[in-house]
Amino acid sequence: MPDTSSCSIRSVPTPVLSSKDIQINRTPSLLTGQTAPTMPWPLLLPLLLLLAVSGAQTTRPCFPGCQCEVETFGLFDSFSLTRVDCSGLGPHIVPVPIPLDTAHLDLSSNRLETVNESVLAGPGYTTLAGLDLSHNLLTSLSPTAFSRLRYLESLDISHNGLAALPAESFTSSPLSDVNLSHNRLREVSVTAFTTHSQARALHLDLSHNLIHRLAPHPVGAGLPTPTIQSLNLAWNRLRAVPDLRDLPLRYLSLDGNPLAAVGPGAFQGLAGLTHLSLGSLQGLPQLAPHGFRELQSLQVLDLSGNPKLKWAGAEVFSGLGSLQELDLSGTGLVPLPEMLLLHLPALQSISVGQAVRCRRLVREGTYPRQPGSSPKVALHCVDTRESAAKGPDTL
Repeated sequence: MPDTSSCSIRSVPTPVLSSKDIQINRTPSLLTGQTAPTMPWPLLLPLLLLLAVSGAQTTRPCFPGCQCEVETFGLFDSFSLTRVDCSGLGPHIVPVPIPLDTAHLDLSSNRLETVNESVLAGPGYTTLAGLDLSHNLLTSLSPTAFSRLRYLESLDISHNGLAALPAESFTSSPLSDVNLSHNRLREVSVTAFTTHSQARALHLDLSHNLIHRLAPHPVGAGLPTPTIQSLNLAWNRLRAVPDLRDLPLRYLSLDGNPLAAVGPGAFQGLAGLTHLSLGSLQGLPQLAPHGFRELQSLQVLDLSGNPKLKWAGAEVFSGLGSLQELDLSGTGLVPLPEMLLLHLPALQSISVGQAVRCRRLVREGTYPRQPGSSPKVALHCVDTRESAAKGPDTL
């Protein structure tokens, strides 16, 4: 018998079951035709939980200056992934050899001026799922820089000096999250984000650039439509709502742009949009009647931080039959007309002024209800600052 005195064995408590507690079902075998015992689901669940337990993080030998953390999963730590951190070491670090099971590589803050296919090649790179190139000195990208990263899902190139994007920069990777914020991009084509896996939703951050034009996806070009579901265009130089028709967008932020007006047709082709943010717009934005009528599925609309916002009455919000939350704080659009509720049948709450929150209130009236009568709908507004001063238990 082997000596186990130097081994540390961790025991897992298991329930003691009698034969009366266990009922074994029998199902016919597809191979033999005989019945084979199967364990009931309540007894199988603890075993499945044991198989899903993940081990603790450990370190492993790594390239000098880098740190390699190993995350293990499964029974007896049978599956492992490695996160490699080579940030803040300088441009000499690339190309850096990484372990074969590397899932995430951090090359941020290395003063890198260029990234091409040769920098991101070698054993370990083909299985990368996450790559961080943020806070470098990149001014351009090679069209084939990421061509070998066929499993890449998350890419961070924020806080660089990129002025343009090659036409097919990301087509080889099944990306789901791309961060290009805080660069110097001026004109971007939506087609650049056509990815390898069109079934995967893409979250795209283009905020804090110099974008004045977003080229739409060409119709009839034979190219698949980018699956951009979340798009952040905040704090750019857009003077009009870009043409985003036919994109499967659900979230769109245009905060901080110098939009001059929002009129009919501005959001054409975005019927699936559920969240829209137009906060802190620069200049003197104007909301025209029926400007949001294409957004039948919109649930949240943020117009906060626009003290110079002008609108042409409650008809501005016509067509927003699904809107539930409206943020008008910091706009000066008070008092709100009760007529607003006629255009927003699903509205539940509105934020106005500095700290005023209004909720939809339905008054049933007298009971029994008189023939032909209908409940009265009104806005009940409360200053949240006063409520906080009174205490959390005060209504």
